Amino acid sequence: MKMITFKNCLYVLVAGTLLSVFACSKNGDAQAPDNGTDTIPEDVFTPRTPGITEQKVSTAIGNIEEYLLYIPETYNEQKRYKWPLVIFLHGVGEIGTDVSILKKVGLPKVVAGKQFVMIAPQCTATWWNTDVLQKLYKEVLEKYHVDTTRIYLTGLSMGGYGTWNWAQANPQKFAAIVPICGAGTPSQACVLKNMPIWAFHNANDPTVNVAGSRDMVNALKACGSSLVKYTENATGGHDAWTKAYADSTLYTWLLKQKK
Repeated sequence: MKMITFKNCLYVLVAGTLLSVFACSKNGDAQAPDNGTDTIPEDVFTPRTPGITEQKVSTAIGNIEEYLLYIPETYNEQKRYKWPLVIFLHGVGEIGTDVSILKKVGLPKVVAGKQFVMIAPQCTATWWNTDVLQKLYKEVLEKYHVDTTRIYLTGLSMGGYGTWNWAQANPQKFAAIVPICGAGTPSQACVLKNMPIWAFHNANDPTVNVAGSRDMVNALKACGSSLVKYTENATGGHDAWTKAYADSTLYTWLLKQKK
């Protein structure tokens, strides 16, 4: 085997074939290739403001007009990397037209420093609508550098319902889901038997009966799922999300999941 260099680039000659081992940087220094599993050309990169910002949807899509966007600190430095994406769905108490209130609730409240992009839409009226969420999903994938094999869905209370329902309607969209104090449709649970799921609920929840999570988890196990996890606390009332989102183990588990 022979190694030759020219123009500040390193190549290896193996069995008569010239193979590039390292890419050349703009200043001529050899650099290791990007290890990302999903990369994009630098020339199409759009810088984003790190941290949490308030965004409007590009076009009217129904009962979602704005969303919170969280961008990791190194997003603009890693121009060839596609990030994991977590979509967060809020509860009934946050329905309205002041998207800033989402910063005080659930995942947006603790997202600083996390190594993923977060989208937290605000429902302006009634309930989460899967068709509207699908339109937002499409817009987000077109605008931000996210890895389509690592898109995760989570939500609390009404958002817990929304998480189960959206995932059951479109299981191919997500690598994993984290429904908190919500409920789904147990008779249709088998569509999620191959999806990693971690559900949370408190046994003494006075707002959404704990049976909402228990029934879904039991239905999934009856379908043969070995990928469902369930954490039930004896106390805590309706707020099962503060403890769940504060647990670093949740994010370690979540970011390991991939379609």
